Amino acid sequence: MEILGKTYYETPLGLVEICATARGIYSLQFVDEAKDEIDPANPYLQECLEQLEEYFQGERMLFTVMTDLVGTEFQVNVWRALKNIPFAQTASYLKIAKDIKSPDAVRAVGSACGKNRLWLVVPCHRVIGSDGKLTGYAGGLARKRWLLEHEQGVTYGKQMLLF
Repeated sequence: MEILGKTYYETPLGLVEICATARGIYSLQFVDEAKDEIDPANPYLQECLEQLEEYFQGERMLFTVMTDLVGTEFQVNVWRALKNIPFAQTASYLKIAKDIKSPDAVRAVGSACGKNRLWLVVPCHRVIGSDGKLTGYAGGLARKRWLLEHEQGVTYGKQMLLF
């Protein structure tokens, strides 16, 4: 896996480094500072930047940018299932485990979510505990809450908050 493009985007949640391979967007990771860019005009990067801007402006509910999902077969199955969680809705780790026909793999689903390099494009922030509580998020629970509230606000108006 070779990174062919890298750029940065300032989200309301912090600075994000976006990396692309020949197959699509490989990662979106929070970083403290921007380093050297690599071919920032890369078409995958440009499309991702546009879609991120639309998402944060409340104009995009589905990411369509090509992604390069690199992981184990199980992880990729989990990440694909996450992409099926509708905007402004949530699913439990148990539901995801059942969706991928591994109902006893709830902890492994949580682990796969934690290894998701595409935190927004592959929406692991929409996965919550079976009891409806916010649990685990690599970007921190405050970011997870913000993303869910943002999506609820876009869908139902600013007064409707999930948590």
